[in-house]
Amino acid sequence: MVIEPPTQRVRVTFAGVPPAHEVERASGVSHVSCDGQVLLCVVCGSFQPFLEALRGHEVLSLITSEVEDVTGKALEGDR
Repeated sequence: MVIEPPTQRVRVTFAGVPPAHEVERASGVSHVSCDGQVLLCVVCGSFQPFLEALRGHEVLSLITSEVEDVTGKALEGDR
């Protein structure tokens, strides 16, 4: 039996400008977008590379939700 790594949609609000370039380069991170101080992305597998990309940036809030399919147009929560 193959165990799929967990995939999470992440919404992070920063005190300043989100570190989009650092997050985009983090292993396992995709679908990165920003709207003002809010960064949205999808993290597949370990959160460690994503968290390391946030180092040095003040995080005001971080919300995650499980995603079933990142290849389709409708991600969980978009329905």
